[in-house]
Amino acid sequence: MLDKSFIRNLNWKFNCRVFYCLMFFLFGVWGFSPAAQDVKEPVTVNGDNVEYSTDNKEVTASGNVSIIYKDTKLTCEKIKINTETKDAEATGNVRLEDKKGIIEGRKIIYNFQNKTGVIIDARFRSNPYFGSAEKLDKISDSKLVCYRSYVSTCSYDAPHYRLKSRLVNFYPGDKVQMRDVTFDLGQDKQVPVFYFPGFNHSLKDPFMHMQVTGGKKKEWGPYLLTASRYTLNDYIKGRIYLDYRGYLGTGEGFITNYNTKVAGTGDFKLYYTQERDKSGRLGTGVDIPKVFQRYLVRWRHKWDIDPQTNFISQYYKVVDSRRALLGPDNNFLKDYFPREFDKDSQPLSYSQFHHSFSYSAFDAVFQKRVNSWFTQQEKLPQISYGLPAIRMGTMPFFFENNSSFGRFTSKNAAPSSIDFAMTRLDTKNKFSLPMKVAFLYFTPFVASRETYYNDDLYGSSLAPRTIFYTGADVSTKFYRILNVKTNFLGLDVDGLRHIITPSVGYSYNRQPTIPSYRLKQIDSIDSIGRNNSVVLGLYNKLQTKRKNMTVDLLDLRIDSGYLFYGTDPISNVKMRGQLSDFTLNLDFFPYSWMKLHSDAIYAAKANYFNQVNADLSVNLSKDRSISLGHRYERGSSKEMTFSTDWRLTPKWKFNIYGRYQFANTSTIAGGIREQRYTLTRDLHCWETDVSVGSENGKGVTIWWVFRLKAFPELEFDFNKTYSAPRSGSQTNNI
Repeated sequence: MLDKSFIRNLNWKFNCRVFYCLMFFLFGVWGFSPAAQDVKEPVTVNGDNVEYSTDNKEVTASGNVSIIYKDTKLTCEKIKINTETKDAEATGNVRLEDKKGIIEGRKIIYNFQNKTGVIIDARFRSNPYFGSAEKLDKISDSKLVCYRSYVSTCSYDAPHYRLKSRLVNFYPGDKVQMRDVTFDLGQDKQVPVFYFPGFNHSLKDPFMHMQVTGGKKKEWGPYLLTASRYTLNDYIKGRIYLDYRGYLGTGEGFITNYNTKVAGTGDFKLYYTQERDKSGRLGTGVDIPKVFQRYLVRWRHKWDIDPQTNFISQYYKVVDSRRALLGPDNNFLKDYFPREFDKDSQPLSYSQFHHSFSYSAFDAVFQKRVNSWFTQQEKLPQISYGLPAIRMGTMPFFFENNSSFGRFTSKNAAPSSIDFAMTRLDTKNKFSLPMKVAFLYFTPFVASRETYYNDDLYGSSLAPRTIFYTGADVSTKFYRILNVKTNFLGLDVDGLRHIITPSVGYSYNRQPTIPSYRLKQIDSIDSIGRNNSVVLGLYNKLQTKRKNMTVDLLDLRIDSGYLFYGTDPISNVKMRGQLSDFTLNLDFFPYSWMKLHSDAIYAAKANYFNQVNADLSVNLSKDRSISLGHRYERGSSKEMTFSTDWRLTPKWKFNIYGRYQFANTSTIAGGIREQRYTLTRDLHCWETDVSVGSENGKGVTIWWVFRLKAFPELEFDFNKTYSAPRSGSQTNNI
């Protein structure tokens, strides 16, 4: 049996603990003082022993201490808190945790109200960085100052690598700033590898501060590409490039990103190389040039003046003496910046101003050709105004207007007699009357277009050109519910809804008062001819229920048209009774992890397919996917594309990419066109890629890349992956 005195002592200790907790809750949090009554959230203290001193207004706790205040949690072995100032001193396995990260240490002096303090022998983590410091000052909720510290993206207590510094300014979730930095490798024994006077990095940036990529390429020979990031302040940052290519020499450049805070943001890029070709591909004659100046200057700027107004500008200058001497097969952008070349092979230099009114928009474009070896248009300027369909008061009619004025100059890559200039004013006014007739949505319209030219193709003056339009758009929608429920092949079909949306658009316009063959051709406005045609569309969708949610199983759209009669705008030849090509777009989603897309063009008159593309994507898991693509173009190519990403083990994965041409053509040889093999090894905080690839006619490329997992993006991208085109696209995006 238990002794009665023991029970009395137990009850006394229990009642004291309850009393201390209540006293802390009542007096410690608010203190019944007017200044403290604004604090609405209490400090909750839990521990094996909790004591409250009314004289010193302090709470002392020990043994498995846990303190919660707002979004901050502190655990330790022993703590003392002043209930008025919220100052605390904690010792023994201290751990401070909030939404910005975790700080651990031997001792902490901390103010819960201001979220400031000092931590001795600190360890901290705020993804993606982990670190340690002899002393850490928590200046505010968003800034830490670390003395005699290191940081790393490796989470081990003894990281694989570290950046050591005497002073680190750490802004959780934002950036890290360091002085006198050494880059050390090794866990048990650190070996200094690099020294940096300073290191600044944004945690919102997916790129590493320093990137080095090496390998061998047929056109370049052995190469080493480097990109070093710099940050002057919060408004100016960028990258410095220093590259070496064994057959071509060195290349250097920089890019600066800036934010003016008042007049927008932008970037300035300069890259220069003086090639000294040592490849031997140009021959050995003394009269064959071997030294070439090649560089680019790019400046882009965007200014959002207000929510309705913005300004965009780009200047793009390319100098390429190799192209000038050896011909257009040499292209500086393609050779040095293939990703930029793929996006835009002939970049423009222009300035554009846009303003949106309450129900219309105004645009002004100034476009000047800067690179004489591009065939481009100059617009000095082009001004346009657009008013979408707007209801005319209380009447059921809608009015729409599109007007533009421009001074255009068409310039070819080489000076020729084909170059011409033209001034044009164009305006189109349209009236429509949308209505519902039974189950049909019916919208008849009439329109008139007036276009003024300064002269015609032969330099003669012209009267205004007038075109009259009329027509109507008709559409409707039908659907039917099918009582089908099956799990055949795991399709998980719980009912089917079939939606059919047919549409018909009839359009008629008279022969323009000035035929197109008399006009200089700038765009589609100048090539309008007589037209009497109908556009047909049929849209099918199949839906089902999965987990009480509606999902699409199939989308199929078929479009075509029929020309009753018309006139070729260039030759002035009359056309009559022609069915246009059929375009088909299919998206099939049998499972959530599988998609099939196909698009095709069927020539109705010739009775064959001109083009067929198909893409199958299978995502079995995050790191296991397979993609197949097929490209067919009549009389041109039959190409198969394959790509897979496959994780073999938690540490190893591989990627394969390939293109195979089935048919021999006058311009494309059959066989393997391109192949890439990449093996990736997970090194905990690092990943390393070893890749081997070849492209028909360009030899073999080998490269080896080390990549921090915390910053996966790379400045240099030689590897290619399969990307299925979007619905409606008829090209493969690589």
